[in-house]
Amino acid sequence: MQLSSAEEQRYSRQINLKAIDFEGQERLKASRMLIVGLGGLGCAAAQYLATAGVGQLTLLDFDEVSLSNLQRQVLHDESRLGMPKVQSAAQSLRKLNPHIKITTVHRCADDAFLQTLITTSDVVLDCTDNLSTRNQLDRLCQVCKVPLVSGAAIRMEGLISVFTYEDNTPTYHSLSQFFNEVGQSCVETGILAPIVGIIGSIQALEAIKICLKIGKSLCGRILLIDGLSMSVRELQLPIKG
Repeated sequence: MQLSSAEEQRYSRQINLKAIDFEGQERLKASRMLIVGLGGLGCAAAQYLATAGVGQLTLLDFDEVSLSNLQRQVLHDESRLGMPKVQSAAQSLRKLNPHIKITTVHRCADDAFLQTLITTSDVVLDCTDNLSTRNQLDRLCQVCKVPLVSGAAIRMEGLISVFTYEDNTPTYHSLSQFFNEVGQSCVETGILAPIVGIIGSIQALEAIKICLKIGKSLCGRILLIDGLSMSVRELQLPIKG
């Protein structure tokens, strides 16, 4: 996909990067990414994918905007209370970048429907806040061999990993077993707004790297960020799972 003159100017600072150049920017324009969950993580990731020039974004979420979301979900505002999150996010993203295509899906997705969305995507971003959906995404991305960028944030902490489903690489099931997740949410435990911005931004970065086949992804590793102590740890994930 050729870039228009306006797009060349818009993305010029990325095009100047040797790892991207015009070829990489055109690859981004041709790419399709699925974002599941348009809460704190999804809002942060989506805005950077949109402004970076990812050509097609599909937004999937069943929820509506509420007042308690606005502390951290930066694509929504008070004028959109009660609006589907995907619709609210799409409005904001189109203002950020009118050159991209955005598809919204406001529903809970069963396996068959979600698998259809995954098979037409180059990368999937797990920005959800519940364990059952994360396991569903892991299982279906593994079947479809589509890379999954998974993030989570709670209190003042966050984590992120990447699953490519290549031979001898971990799955999300490996991660959930490793940490013995209990499925807590920010409703019970609270969350500090900037931590979702940090994790969501890293998710966008990893998704772009996967799409462009540049750098080293977090596949096989998990990044743990403690915002209170401002410490970052990296752990290796077990392969079996």
